[in-house]
Amino acid sequence: MNRECAIHSNQDGDTLCLIFLGSWTIHVIPCTTPDISKLFSPQTKSLSFDTEKLSEWDSRLLVKLAKVIDFATSHGIEIDTHGLPSGVRSLLKLTQKGTVGSPSGKKNIPSGVFEEIGNHTLGFFSQSLEMLAFTGEILLAYIRLFSGRARFLKKDLTFFLYNCGPQALPIVTLISFLVGVILAFIGAVQLKMFGADIYIANLVGLAMTREMGAMMAAIIMAGRTGASFAAQLGTMQVNEEIDALQTMGINPFDFLVLPRMTALIIMMPLLAIWADFIGILGGFFIGCFTLDISPVLYYEQTVKAIDLNHFSVGIIKSVVFGYLVAYCGCIKGMHCGRSAGAVGKATTSAVVTAIVFIVVSDAAFTYMFNIIGI
Repeated sequence: MNRECAIHSNQDGDTLCLIFLGSWTIHVIPCTTPDISKLFSPQTKSLSFDTEKLSEWDSRLLVKLAKVIDFATSHGIEIDTHGLPSGVRSLLKLTQKGTVGSPSGKKNIPSGVFEEIGNHTLGFFSQSLEMLAFTGEILLAYIRLFSGRARFLKKDLTFFLYNCGPQALPIVTLISFLVGVILAFIGAVQLKMFGADIYIANLVGLAMTREMGAMMAAIIMAGRTGASFAAQLGTMQVNEEIDALQTMGINPFDFLVLPRMTALIIMMPLLAIWADFIGILGGFFIGCFTLDISPVLYYEQTVKAIDLNHFSVGIIKSVVFGYLVAYCGCIKGMHCGRSAGAVGKATTSAVVTAIVFIVVSDAAFTYMFNIIGI
């Protein structure tokens, strides 16, 4: 086999034929080739190739051909690539500048305001239908679960229960304590003006049990666990693991979504209760050690302020928040694209969407409970 590479030119009238010989690979010492501009003559109108004596090739040949073709194109010379191997022709199509851009060859014209509004509207309806279909799939999955037909690993459920519960306690504890401290300080600013410092206990107790405990725990879990769900499922989508499950006859919703969603729905009320307690403890710390309120009096005032209705409001919200966080994480992960950028986008979207849903649903619950009188 000829291990030396060479390139010859044959001018026939206005047609230039470039002949490639030998081995054009990176494992062979580069051959000395003439400058591209010297291969063409002023009367050259078309370019063809002859690779019959080409023994082997790799990216070195592609680089050389790309430079030759770019030069010919810039000088308006017609190019005939039929003399090249089929593999070379396919790869060259990917390197041509003309393939980059819109398929139709039209220039990208900036869209107008109404076109942008229309695109966003269509995107909103498309995402709404996607979310509706995903909700239906979850409903069917839970029907299969309660009828004993869902297939998933019990150790997965145990793992996610541990991941969503005990492992989340440190960050939930820290944030909830600081929220209680902040509420106590904010209340003290106004209540001191009326000599009603003791009502800081009422403020912190009601705010934590009805609103802040469940909401702050949910927001923390959205950034911690919801993002994790989206990244895990998105990576599985990229690696085609979800396709493999479907090929084996395993429903991805039963195997992947059910354990994650069930674990977060179960653990979210427990985290909310813990957040309530720690937040009240933070307010107790500020009230007793900074505002000189009697610990016994603070405790009695807190017990009087919180009843079962206030406590139930926070628990109901926490269950819904847990569902929303798991829902957003799973839907963004299951519908993720097949690239690293798509995984990052899905993770970010899961967190943002979950937080928006949490705030909107909390506002709806607050309005509804106010009408009911709870």
